[in-house]
Amino acid sequence: MTLDVIGLAGFNYKFDALKGDANKNELNEAFSTIFRSRTRMNMLFMLRGLFPPLRFIRAEGDADANRASRTMDRIGKELLSESKTALAHGEKMEKTSWKSRDLLSLLLRANMATDLPESQRMTDEDVLAQVPTFLVAGHETTSTATTWALYALTQAPEAQSKLREELLTVSTDNPTMDDLNALPYLDAVVRETLRVHAPVPSTMRIAMKDDILPLSTPFTDKYGVEHDTLHVRKGQTVLIPILLLNRSKSIWGEDSFEFKPERWQSTPEAATHIPGVWGNMLTFLGGPRACIGYRFSLVEMKALLFTLIRAFEFELAVPPQDIAKKAGIVQRPLVVTEPNAGNQMPLLVKPYNHSG
Repeated sequence: MTLDVIGLAGFNYKFDALKGDANKNELNEAFSTIFRSRTRMNMLFMLRGLFPPLRFIRAEGDADANRASRTMDRIGKELLSESKTALAHGEKMEKTSWKSRDLLSLLLRANMATDLPESQRMTDEDVLAQVPTFLVAGHETTSTATTWALYALTQAPEAQSKLREELLTVSTDNPTMDDLNALPYLDAVVRETLRVHAPVPSTMRIAMKDDILPLSTPFTDKYGVEHDTLHVRKGQTVLIPILLLNRSKSIWGEDSFEFKPERWQSTPEAATHIPGVWGNMLTFLGGPRACIGYRFSLVEMKALLFTLIRAFEFELAVPPQDIAKKAGIVQRPLVVTEPNAGNQMPLLVKPYNHSG
């Protein structure tokens, strides 16, 4: 579903992912191949990332990934050309001459407007480079987050019932974004899911210059010297431990690893100092490179849960200890006793009986 949504919202393109494997189109297949190949974390993959000269060494899946990349590039160029034609209609590139609202069209509108200095225009290659970013960021993260939300609700049946009661107070099956954002317990469930089960557990940044970071809590090094700052060198890689901070007991209390939507009725004082762009956490990061699509992701996740929880009851189909997380780009679920089955979250689903 999330792949279909980002296809339409991002490029006015129909993936038809919900129609099943037999109807997968060319771009859908290419995207799936690319993502599978890039999330297989093996030693050669990591070494090639750390040491560029080693990238001439071929690895399993490279040939399929290269074919898929060529397919995505070709179709991306077609989409770019079609968007330019559809948007321009032979008119001058004034801001009022654009009608389409998908991300690619909006990017082209900004890029081709007559009042934009030439030095600030993106090349076609730069624009095309955003396509896989939109796909991965707009599809896989929201899909995974919603999966973990369903898992969390199976482990907290009282929260699932409470959420369903709130959702059933809405008189329409097609709520607006404002309707969804006005539901406090739905918001709490989404917040708690993204805190405990952040789809992206960590990320990295590379320092562009030497700097000194002040520390809220001093540390003592191996020589017994206490430090209240941290020196960062230009070119150094800095790990941002998203999940570690989201679950920190010093911030969220001794029950920080537990899924408790009610905790959002009163946010801990320590959490108010976290410099995240949303929700007193780092799930969407912070600063100028925070996730630009986080509002889109949140409302999409809320819409999914609104539809699913109103209509169905969910139970975990395997023992909880049989569910584990495999971290690649995102934290996907897998069944410990079926390691070769790939990513899955087995759930028992039954229609909710409104009458009783």
